[in-house]
Amino acid sequence: QNVLQMTATHSNYSDPNNLKFEEIKVLGLSQEMTSVSVSQNNVVQDHPVNITYDPVRKVAVIRGIQLELGKSYTIKWTLNLNVNERFDCHPGPDATREKCEQLGCSWEVSSNPAVPACFYSSNNPYYISSLNYSSTGIVATLKLNSFKARANEASTAPISTLQLEVKYHLNNMLQFKIYDYQSPRYEVPVPLNLPSSPMSTNRERLYDVSLQIKPFGIKIRRKSTQTIIWDSALPTFTFSDMFIQISTRLASQYIYGLGEAEHPTFRHNMNWHTWGMFTRDQPPAYKMNSYGYQPFYMALEEDGNAHGVLLLNSNAMDVTFQPTPALTYRTTGGILDFYMVLGPTPELVVQEYTELVGRPVMPAYWSLGFQLCRYGYESDSDIAQLVEQMKAAQIPYDVQYSDIDYMERQVDFTIGSRFAGLPALINKIKAEGMRFIIILDPAISANETDYPAFTRGVENDVFMKWPDTNEILYSKVWSFLPNVQINDSLPHETQVELYAAHAAFPDFFRNSTVEWWKKEILEVYNNTNSSRSLKFDGLWIDMNEPAAFVNGAVGGCRNDLLNNPPYMPHLGSRSAGLSFKTSCMEAQQHLADGTPVRHYDVHNLYGWSQTKPTLEALQSVTGERGIVITRSTYPSSGRWAGHWLGDNTAAWDQLAKSIVGMLEFSLFGISYTGADICGFFQDAEYEMCLRWMQLGAFYPFSRNHNGKGTRRQDPVAWNSTFEDISRHVLTIRYALLPYLYTLMHDAHAHGSTVVRPLLHEFVEDRNTWDIDEQFLWGPALLISPVLRPNERTVNAYFPNATWYDFYTEVDTGFRGQYQILPAPLDHINLHIRGGHILPWQNPSNTTFYSRKNPMGLTVALDEAVFAQGHLYWDDGVRIDAYEDGVYLLTSFTANQTALDIRVVHQNYTDPNHLVFTDIRVLGMPTRVSQVTVTQNGDLMPSSPTVTYSSTKKTLTISEIRLSLGQNYTLHWS
Repeated sequence: QNVLQMTATHSNYSDPNNLKFEEIKVLGLSQEMTSVSVSQNNVVQDHPVNITYDPVRKVAVIRGIQLELGKSYTIKWTLNLNVNERFDCHPGPDATREKCEQLGCSWEVSSNPAVPACFYSSNNPYYISSLNYSSTGIVATLKLNSFKARANEASTAPISTLQLEVKYHLNNMLQFKIYDYQSPRYEVPVPLNLPSSPMSTNRERLYDVSLQIKPFGIKIRRKSTQTIIWDSALPTFTFSDMFIQISTRLASQYIYGLGEAEHPTFRHNMNWHTWGMFTRDQPPAYKMNSYGYQPFYMALEEDGNAHGVLLLNSNAMDVTFQPTPALTYRTTGGILDFYMVLGPTPELVVQEYTELVGRPVMPAYWSLGFQLCRYGYESDSDIAQLVEQMKAAQIPYDVQYSDIDYMERQVDFTIGSRFAGLPALINKIKAEGMRFIIILDPAISANETDYPAFTRGVENDVFMKWPDTNEILYSKVWSFLPNVQINDSLPHETQVELYAAHAAFPDFFRNSTVEWWKKEILEVYNNTNSSRSLKFDGLWIDMNEPAAFVNGAVGGCRNDLLNNPPYMPHLGSRSAGLSFKTSCMEAQQHLADGTPVRHYDVHNLYGWSQTKPTLEALQSVTGERGIVITRSTYPSSGRWAGHWLGDNTAAWDQLAKSIVGMLEFSLFGISYTGADICGFFQDAEYEMCLRWMQLGAFYPFSRNHNGKGTRRQDPVAWNSTFEDISRHVLTIRYALLPYLYTLMHDAHAHGSTVVRPLLHEFVEDRNTWDIDEQFLWGPALLISPVLRPNERTVNAYFPNATWYDFYTEVDTGFRGQYQILPAPLDHINLHIRGGHILPWQNPSNTTFYSRKNPMGLTVALDEAVFAQGHLYWDDGVRIDAYEDGVYLLTSFTANQTALDIRVVHQNYTDPNHLVFTDIRVLGMPTRVSQVTVTQNGDLMPSSPTVTYSSTKKTLTISEIRLSLGQNYTLHWS
């Protein structure tokens, strides 16, 4: 590379004209040539070299040389390698010049310490040896050029022959997969929704795929714009047993997604940042891999088109972003199996992605109510007292939790003596219209004399084992030994060492485990002793990374290579190995078909494997839809559960970061999300908690939760002002629940986002590409919270649309601009977007009662005096109501003279005989004095009260009764 060798292989003729080479043209140079040296017999010659470079044509011309015909020369040149074009050749720690040059790479320290000093200076060693194109895709064989193979140890030695398969599944979705077809390797056992054979056509496909033969590379273009959205013809590509690496150039600097980690902004910082992915019990913190594993990103192209990329791999991984712009994946096993969706809008990217991995779960209506929890309730009377205080304060609130406190010594499926009254308490609050959720952890205590869950687990062979033995792998987690006095003042590690019981991890891939888990949950719900039956409505599954309080196993791990692989991705506690705070990687699991798999390969699927069985168990025992909240996720987890953002901290910076987390999980297809309101760790402070209550009222999953030993932070723990402000903002939430429930349905049915980034609605406005301190509910409600201490204003961005103040209902006139808005302590700024109709319902203190109340519509007209919306309604609890068609779907359309209410799907009649009694039309340009109501063309005998405000341009229609589930047209003049 960067060398031209001129060798006179036979020199027995001297031309009388003394011919010389005086000009050399080099084609296809992507960087400028900066210097040239000419040597003969290893002696550098002096030539007055002149170099020109055309960056558009990528051509360099060398002049001023005098190379005699018949003689041998070596011409070497150097390229001006922009540091942004460097690709890291030594991503492991402690790079040195010596190590770098052993790898055959170049070493040059940059003034920016983030820029790799060790970088590739030669092409990747793979080339395509055979190629077969068809109408549905491409199949190619990749061979390793052994001359170019780089120095590697056994487990990272490149595999010599690989297969590439490209499949044009849909016009907007393709797959490209690179694997070792000669010796099968582990592949992710997560099912995707793929057509049985590709269903795209050459004419309709949004993409073109081309391959570079040598060095190997894949290039994908968007047909409509010719924008290159994937280009992997880069020096990094390698494929070995325990280290696989591939890079791609990106179409822009605007990349979103990949997780789970606490990212400071929604858009990734492309300046040489590496993020690790490996599920771990790691509270949110910068650059620390956390609970979930989400290898999906969305990218914007410079013209505002969007695409998404999933790498279906489940091994420990990291991803590096660099300002080229480019990204590099490095994974420690499996294969490369990519899926790309072509949008072309950001919202379509999410819809196409969730079509692939599965649509988000439809939550029960009550689960959209406000929820309370804490770790550290002393007894069931603590909970009972809180419920009464919330009722007395008349603060809307639907769901109460108990964390592991309710268990006997944190042992699953038990009730501790201080919570003996919990079954009766649950029954009491359910009779009052509330719901209850309990926590379950996966690890099962193994030190009990009489613990049926463990005994039955052993009988049914449900636990993870040491490989090729019948020996259960024991760790330590939450469950503590019986009959010991625990000294709470000791450090956590000491308590674990002294008091923690041995614990076994169920292997949820196995059918036997799934059946065992369901039976244990059933026994908790339907205990033979009814005073021990916990009639929960939802399940909260925690610690399912899986988490452990010892590294690996009691007595340590036995396979150093798997726990400390040759390449250790950029994870928190990198030097501690993969078994840090979890199981040993050599632990053996078995897929449903009996195939043995190493925990090394499926670790990141542990929470995923537990989620579906938990929802099935919940629905089986309750007979209702319910909700499952899971801590650990993988692509498609959203089909069965929601997710909270983990053990955050009571700190101001966490408010903004929670918005980023929700926006990311919207991309990942998990719409039921939220953070612990007011923070889990540390004591909450008054103003912060108040602002967080306002923000949290607009989390889809709205729960105030904190940790043991911290001060109370629920709404009734402060003062009457705090109660008033909490009541006010939650009353707004409860009024808007019909709209939120409809958004949840849209996500479940069509894959759209609920918490929506502004860029999804206004991608043509580049200002929105960086906004992550505001968000939308669906297309129509803009939420602009205060996120910093002592602030009484908020600087909000208003994209180019009509925006009405939610409270005054007046058109703000703000369009395509930032605006400083007043935000006193009792106020969160909300705006309704013109062109949309929001259904609402008079609120009550629980959804059990609010669902019985009269409903209303807010019609927000746009500049064309038009608006539309819809309402999804069912009984709120039926399993598969949408799939079975047992629901009501109503559309609303308004213009300057009429509002049309049309039933689109009618197969549910609400027993509460719900009616619309109040319709508010915002932005009505002319005075209205009379409103008539017709049904199927017939005038109805009603005389609604009509109020028009010429200053606010609002029309209010009240004293009407329009039955939900019937067609109406309202005309005004």
